[in-house]
Parts: sequence; structure tokens; C-alpha cells
Amino acid sequence: MSKILNPIVRLKAKTAQLQIMRGYPWVYSNNIVLDRRTKTIKAGQIVQVQSADRMPIATAAFNVNSKIALRILDLNPSQNIDLPWVASKIKTAFDLRSQMFDEPFYRLIHAEADGLPGVIIDRFKDTCVIQPNSAWADQHFDMICDALTTVVPINTFIKNTSGRARKLEGLEVETVLMKGTLSNSPIPVTMNGAIYMADLAHGQKTGLFFDQRPNHAFGARLAKGAGVLDVFSHVGGFGLAALAGGANSALAIDGSEAALELARQGAKAMGFENQFSTRRGDAFDVLAALTEEGAEFDFVICDPPAFASSKKALDAGLRAYEKLARMATPLVKNGGFLGLCSCSHAADLEKFRAACVRGISRIGRSAALIHTGFAGPDHPIHPQLSESGYLKALFFRL
Repeated sequence: MSKILNPIVRLKAKTAQLQIMRGYPWVYSNNIVLDRRTKTIKAGQIVQVQSADRMPIATAAFNVNSKIALRILDLNPSQNIDLPWVASKIKTAFDLRSQMFDEPFYRLIHAEADGLPGVIIDRFKDTCVIQPNSAWADQHFDMICDALTTVVPINTFIKNTSGRARKLEGLEVETVLMKGTLSNSPIPVTMNGAIYMADLAHGQKTGLFFDQRPNHAFGARLAKGAGVLDVFSHVGGFGLAALAGGANSALAIDGSEAALELARQGAKAMGFENQFSTRRGDAFDVLAALTEEGAEFDFVICDPPAFASSKKALDAGLRAYEKLARMATPLVKNGGFLGLCSCSHAADLEKFRAACVRGISRIGRSAALIHTGFAGPDHPIHPQLSESGYLKALFFRL
């Protein structure tokens, strides 16, 4: 065996070893031997993982400050995590996206599912927004950028560190332009016939949510000739897709005026400014006000932020999803459609669906679930990591 250059982190029990060999990409801090030597390993350093009986089994990124102490990078315990290794992961992901998408607007790297744990990269033509959400990615950010530019034809990339995961890793939050030039104007992105304005420097997350693309498309099929209410609209999400699909009108609700302004710009670019309106406010307050006003819509769609962002928040989050369904249901015309989405990985599909059905039934409406949607193929699911399959979208006919 070649000489070991990386520090060693040893597992406590065989259970964690078996999980790694079966493809599970994480090892929690309570499953490693945390001695004086291990505590000196810097956050983000590449290490060799050894079993309890000192057999080398994998190469991983280590963070003593995180509950996820080890993120498995390679099952070769002597693997060198260098620029060619990172570039090979990016090329595999890039080739897949190039096969699936005609336009260069998509999620290029979806963390563990694309073999780069804690790394998110969204592509906007010749610009990439990179979220290094793990300590190893933060420490090796320059190498990731160099590997990216050897594979993908881009000239600008932005480091976005607004993700919640960074706080859990003990990392700082900042967003900076790392290379190239960035216009102060939003970037128009066409999806499903709609035009979305993405603010890469100041927008939420990376500026646009590519994950809802297939659900926007399905919602647009329900919206032909319809009046549409898009709740938690962000930059126009379902509302603009509905207009592109033939909706008569769309009302977008969001708490951010900046997001609604981008939505209005998108509607104008599409030529639908006269059929698109916005209303700023707390979603639950606006839903209550619309009910008091006697408003009704052919299609109501709600795409809230994560109400259950962790297991501790699960019960409260499920109650919030139930409340949202209960408050949205009266606004749907008889024979109309209700769409309800969740990006909470802690609320699995069964629990989320049950909460939504409870909310609908409490209004005394009967419902048929006609479609269940998930994230698009540029957001692949790691088969051993349920957290990577976070997005659910339920479409009911009431």
C-alpha cells in the first residue's frame, strides 16, 4: 500500500463502515473516534477513513465542527482529490445536462447526487453561481472554479454563500463576484415559454429556482383559459408559466417587493403585463383577505419556502402546510385545481400529502389527486440520501 499522506479518521463501529460501502455519503460525528489527534484536523481537510479495525475504506472531507463529520468523496482510500478528480465529476454532470437541455440554464452540480458533496452550481449561460455549502468546498473553492472553467464554457462565476447549510458547517456568509463581470440588470431566462428575470447578485439563493421547471410545465397545462393565483410567487414561478400556457390572468402574491418587480419585468418581456398583477404581503394574510373579498380562481398554486427545514420543525411545518391548504381551498372554483408544493426534506411525501388532504377536507371539499411532481432531472436524487429528494408538488382537482 502506498504511503498515506492524508490524516486518518477512524470509525467507531462496523455499522458506519457498512453504510459507506453501500453508498451512504455521510458519517455523523457520533460515529467517529474523536481523540486529541482528530481534533487537530482542520475543517475541510481531506482525510482517509478507516474502519474500527484500522482498514482503509474511503477518502472523505472532514469537519470537526459539523454534525456531518465526514462527507465521502471516493471509495478509494488513497484517492487524490485534485483538479482532474473534480473536473471529472463536473464533466460527467455537464455531459448529462447537455444531453437533457437545449439552453444553458440549469443546475449543473447538485451536491452529493453529482459526486461533489455540499457543492451547488447553477448555470446561467456564460455565468455560474456556486454555493460551497461544506467546509471542504469552501477550502478548495479555487480548485473547484479552475476545474469548472476547464469543462464548461463560462467567463463569470459568483460565490454565493447564503445557504442555510453553511451555518451548520460553521462557515461565514458572503456573496462575491469571483471572476468576470456581472451586469446590474437581471438575466432573462426562458423556461416553458415563460421569461424569468434572475438577479444573480442579490436574488434569493442563486437567483432562480430551476427545480420547479417540470411542475411549472404541468401547472401550465391546467391553466389554459384560467384565472390563476400564484402564492409565494417569487419572480413569477407558476404565474408566468401559466400565462405562457394560455391563462387569461395571473395574480402573484409574495412578501418581497424586489421579487415581484422581477416578476412584473418578466411578464412585460413576455407581452403579458396587462394580464399579470401582483399583491405584496404575508401569504396567509392575503389569502384571508381574498376570501373575505369573495375572490375565486380556476387554479390556485402555493409554493412556500420550507416550513419544515429540520426534524425538530417537522410538526410545526406540517401544521403550516395543513393551514395553507385549508386557506387556499375556498379560493378554488368548483371543478378547479389546487397545487401545493413543499421543499422541506424533513417532511416526506406521505406526511406532506396527509397534511394537505387534512387541510382540504376541513373545508368540506372533495378532492382528487391528479398528479404528483418532483424536481427536474438537473436535480438528481442520491439513492442513499433522502434529503436530496426534497421537492414535492401535489395537484388536486376540487
